[in-house]
Amino acid sequence: MPAAPQFPLRVFYDGACVVCASEIEHYRRRDQAGRLVSIDISAADFDPHLYGIPLPALMYELHAIDRQGTIYRGIDAFWAIWQAFPASPLFWLLGRLVTLPLLRPLARLGYRGFARIRPYLPKRQSACLTGSCRIGRK
Repeated sequence: MPAAPQFPLRVFYDGACVVCASEIEHYRRRDQAGRLVSIDISAADFDPHLYGIPLPALMYELHAIDRQGTIYRGIDAFWAIWQAFPASPLFWLLGRLVTLPLLRPLARLGYRGFARIRPYLPKRQSACLTGSCRIGRK
């Protein structure tokens, strides 16, 4: 199991991706305690060098960095996000499930599958006008 995140947790997401932006918006609406800071990596002014993670890596899978500088990737990033909602039975259950020895590899495999198709998911039209919907595509 990953180390418990120290909040606030910076969550790096592709705001041009409809699915990704919707997911992060869902967490933003629920985050009354201000534990999450969402950072749109498709924004024109985003500089990945500030965080020491290459843009292609950020585009490939969800990343989160806590106050201590611990980096969470993929399923571990979701797990860290879910820790921001200790009163939620659903997020507690999801967090518990992805840490179980038999389910953890399956969750990682499922997320890797999603990560591979994510660049081909629908993009927000406003992002495509600026060209950011092509970020991460060959």
